[in-house]
Amino acid sequence: MGVLEKISGPVVVASGMRGAKMYDVVKVGTEKLIGEIIRLEGDRAFIQVYEDTGGIRPGEPVENTGEPLSVELGPGLLTSIYDGIQRPLVVVMNESGAFIRRGIVTNALERGKKWAFVPKVRKGDRVVPGAIVGTVKETDVITHKVMVPPGVSGEVSDIKAGSFTVEETVCTIKSAGSKPCEVKLMQRWRVRKGRPYAKRFPPDTPLVTGQRVLDTFFPIAKGGTAAIPGPFGSGKTVTQQALAKWSDAQIVVYIGCGERGNEMTEVLTEFPRLEDPKTKKPLMQRTVLIANTSNMPVAAREASIYTGITIAEYYRDMGYDVSLMADSTSRWAEAMREISGRLEEMPGEEGYPAYLARRLAEFYERAGRVECLPGGEDRVGSISVIGAVSPPGGDISEPVSQNTLRVTKVFWALDASLAHRRHFPAIHWLKSYSLYADSLDEWYRENVSKDWPELRLKAMALLQKEAELQEIVQLVGPDALPEKERAVLRATRMIREDYLQQSAFHEVDTYSSMKKQFGMLKAILSFYGKSIEAIDEGVQLKRIQELPVGAEISRLKEVPEAEFEKKIGAVAKQTEAEFGKLLSDAHKAGVVS
Repeated sequence: MGVLEKISGPVVVASGMRGAKMYDVVKVGTEKLIGEIIRLEGDRAFIQVYEDTGGIRPGEPVENTGEPLSVELGPGLLTSIYDGIQRPLVVVMNESGAFIRRGIVTNALERGKKWAFVPKVRKGDRVVPGAIVGTVKETDVITHKVMVPPGVSGEVSDIKAGSFTVEETVCTIKSAGSKPCEVKLMQRWRVRKGRPYAKRFPPDTPLVTGQRVLDTFFPIAKGGTAAIPGPFGSGKTVTQQALAKWSDAQIVVYIGCGERGNEMTEVLTEFPRLEDPKTKKPLMQRTVLIANTSNMPVAAREASIYTGITIAEYYRDMGYDVSLMADSTSRWAEAMREISGRLEEMPGEEGYPAYLARRLAEFYERAGRVECLPGGEDRVGSISVIGAVSPPGGDISEPVSQNTLRVTKVFWALDASLAHRRHFPAIHWLKSYSLYADSLDEWYRENVSKDWPELRLKAMALLQKEAELQEIVQLVGPDALPEKERAVLRATRMIREDYLQQSAFHEVDTYSSMKKQFGMLKAILSFYGKSIEAIDEGVQLKRIQELPVGAEISRLKEVPEAEFEKKIGAVAKQTEAEFGKLLSDAHKAGVVS
């Protein structure tokens, strides 16, 4: 037991804490508010408190639990909505009403519910850390794999099938020289420590999102990291929801870190209603939501980030691809700035702590595509981290954006001017980049088309050429340009409006498979190539723009996947026929003259 000595907002100081360790969880005051030790000086402990410290006074007791901040991992995580320290909000609401009562303690996983356990090993089998001893059907779409905890190995001395609660023993492992280990459906893990794995793979497999601007120009690898900074109203949340719904990851972990209450409410009401397009079941059956709003104590933002990544690692260890959305890490950085100020630390740039870059890097480096323990089983899992950044005024030169860009490999730049023009996703094609593009080209050649990388580069070159031409157009108007350069503007307009622009709310256009993306881009570039050939033969651009096939290409985005192959073949034939007739007419006109 220690004694409260000083209170400074979310940071309190307690004396008499000899024997305490860094990051021990403590209970502060008579209401037992949850906190975490973040600095030790002799027997004085500096504690960040995850609940409102209003009303507590010096002299109140501080109890050290002796354990680090940990989360409960087991069946029941999916479909749940937690706060930053893994208290289920539905249970909290039932116990304390609409507002979270200070000091309330709840179990993260329901203790009374029984789960049907199916053994995968037998008595006498030898198991090692990470080995799967059995499975539980957690939801209709996800099978939960019960694993041997890290650091435990030996011979299975007892295992049984049946229905169990998360606290009941389902398997006993006996190892020489130590007492038997009882494996339960639930295990605990400290949030600041990454879970172990056998080995890490290079980023050579894309996370297919179904969003054309991302998959084509700025792909993210499975196990990769991406930053999506942008001003208010530019579409960060809608983009992240589209990624949660359509990316080819089996598990979604969504962290609302310090978001405005109305935005978080929208997420909490929208996600349970979303239908998983792959299984036609509720999307929540493969989703964990962590809700932390801006009016909650700032220290809890850090806990929500670590809680989310730890849950993601747990499902990664089962061999699942996990997509983690953090919205937004700027709020976490603001919390670090406030805590650092309360600790009277030397500030860094713009008042942020000097260790801002290290904390961000430690978070993002827990992403990755790995071979799960015990290794050699061909069980591969991944965590792809997509972090939203909310720079003040949309200025990405501020420290959080810049330090995030240093550690992430993909930058999706949301642009306010595109959002104002209702061009969504408002990701600017000339400001964004992906450092995974070259390493993913081989996958695209094998699984989409050998021409894919060349098509992508050609389309990007046209968009860059358009930016150069726009400067001339603003001075003298488009009519002063040569016909070939006006053809470039026509082609890039098709790329922007018919390809990159994509409605997240359209029944068909909300998702495009890689085959459909390739077909659409090839049709646009084929139209451009034939336009240049026709201009070389003396055909006027006006006649090319009047061809009916241009409208057919613009409607390709609304063609359902099942009908697309037939439609794209018809469009290719129509393109050949209409340009063939144009050239034929041009030749006849040349003969007559």
